[in-house]
This record gives sequence, structure tokens and C-alpha cells, in this order.
Amino acid sequence: MSELLRLEAAGVLFDMDGVLISSIGSVNRSWRLWAEYYGLPDASTLEVPHGTRAIEIVARLKPDLDPAEGLRRIEEMEIEDVADIAALPGARALLQHLPARRWTIVTSATFRLMLTRLKAADIPIPERIISAESVERGKPDPEPYRRGAELIQASPGDCIVVEDAPSGVAAGVAAGCRVLGVLGTHDEAELRAMGASWVVRSLEDVRSVASAKGVALDILLQS
Repeated sequence: MSELLRLEAAGVLFDMDGVLISSIGSVNRSWRLWAEYYGLPDASTLEVPHGTRAIEIVARLKPDLDPAEGLRRIEEMEIEDVADIAALPGARALLQHLPARRWTIVTSATFRLMLTRLKAADIPIPERIISAESVERGKPDPEPYRRGAELIQASPGDCIVVEDAPSGVAAGVAAGCRVLGVLGTHDEAELRAMGASWVVRSLEDVRSVASAKGVALDILLQS
């Protein structure tokens, strides 16, 4: 069974990794290489928390390391590893049909890494973006999505956040946004537990249509 739901909003705030692009292979390879370089135990099986800024992961994994040094190294490793970066199903089509000033990207990636991945995946790049350096506190803090709403000159309550990670869902909810979860890196139960109001299999189940308010999304929900 399926149901078609229409959501209207002033704008849409997209996470990047796991929502617009597939990057999990690069993430795992790079962080395991990073862990091996710094002599961390079990480096070959390291799993890092998805949706968290790299500088916070560095501090958690190796608190005795200068965070700036650790961040520079992992950023370079990830920038060099983009061979299998790809747009996720439905991402390009949806973004191409959204009004340019009605959406942006709110990512935990650094600005340089974000640009590298978006270009590798051939994803449209908005004029203004919230990246890791744009905020003092990363997801699950609400700051990134509050800043994202400001960029498109909308109140958080008038925005729809599109997320695949529990930390990002929590950030969107805490910011006062409505949250649409996308499956891929986490299951539906995890996303709903953090406050996602709706969950889709991929952005292939989402269409943009004209709206007097700004944006209308037709969402195909599976039951």
C-alpha cells in the first residue's frame, strides 16, 4: 500500500551524504586509513558516527592530537577518495525542479570536501551552503539547521529538513523544522525515534510541484 502526501513549505534543507550523494565507501576507507596512520587499535574495522563533523570525530578518537592537524589529514584523505562518489536515486531530478532560492545544503562535511563531492556526483551547488565551518556546534545541535533556514530567509518552522542520520534528524527537530527521513544509512525505526515525521525509501519517492508558499513536495509513502 502507498499514500501520496503533499507538504508545503517556504524551503527545503538537505543533508548531503546519504541523502543527495553516496559516500559511505569513501568515508569508511578514509577513516580507517586515518586510524591506521595514527596507530589506533582495530583501525581496519573502524566505524565512525554518520552525520557528525570530522573535527568532533577526531577529538573523540584521538583526544591527544591537535584537532586541526587531525582534521587536515582526514579532509585530504577524503578529498582524494572520490572515485565511487555518486548521486543517490532521485537527487538530481528533485533539485533541478526546486526553486533555486528555496533550498540549500546543510552538511557536516567541510566546505572543500563538500564541493569536491558535489562536483564528483554532478549535483547542483547552491549559492550559499552551511558546512562544518559555518557553525560552532554541529549536529545534533540545532544550530546548523537554524542557520540553513536563515540562508533561505525562512523560519525553521516553515522549512522541511531531509535527513538520513539520527543526529541530523535530531538537529532538524530541535531547530523547529519538520523532518523527512531517507532510508539508506539507518533504518526507519531509528529515524522515527529521533523525530522524523515521514520516511521515504529514496528521493525517487519525492517530487517538487509549484506552490504559492514557496515549495510543495509530493511524497510517496509506503505502508
